[in-house]
Amino acid sequence: MKIESTMTDEAVLRELGERLERERLSRNLTQAALAERAGVSKRTVERFESGEVGTQLTGFLRICRAMQVLDALDLILPDEKPSPMELLKHKGKRRQRATTSRESDQPQKPWTWGDES
Repeated sequence: MKIESTMTDEAVLRELGERLERERLSRNLTQAALAERAGVSKRTVERFESGEVGTQLTGFLRICRAMQVLDALDLILPDEKPSPMELLKHKGKRRQRATTSRESDQPQKPWTWGDES
């Protein structure tokens, strides 16, 4: 199943757990062996595979590292380099803050059709 933004958190966790389990089985690893490699408890692996809510991200990262799939997480939030135009606009410095437009400070009139007054 494809993970989509319309899915609930629980559904995403279940899907990730199923994928983790399939990957573990394709590598012929037991839950205990994976837990030992990852430095987590067997119960942690069980919780991730079942999609249990409340599991810690550090445990997930350790499991990914032990299965040598941690590099794939770079696809989720790639380290994007600023474009040359962005560098020129900010004089070579990386942006550090988000800003709102200055117009938003003033109350705006509601939009009307051209024939309305």
